[in-house]
Amino acid sequence: MEKLIKITLAILFFLCLAKMPYGYYQFVRFAGLIGFAILAYQANQQNKQAEMIVFGALALLFQPFFKIALGRELWNIVDVIVGTGLIISLFIKRSENPR
Repeated sequence: MEKLIKITLAILFFLCLAKMPYGYYQFVRFAGLIGFAILAYQANQQNKQAEMIVFGALALLFQPFFKIALGRELWNIVDVIVGTGLIISLFIKRSENPR
């Protein structure tokens, strides 16, 4: 399920680079909030504190209730960085926590 969420979110973020109706961007914010919240919860369950913090911060960044006005250009950069990071995270094999 984690892989599906990451792939779906990455595709949604890359589609934000195209000219889309405003409703699409609102949908992406809701999807980002829910997807990153699930990923943060799963990371917490696996005792991956760094990932939990990153996904939690991304959930807050993309949440639709208190919008962060970054401007279209900066949001495009954020979308590309986050989408690329999600794709890269699919291929990185994390070693188990030695504790």
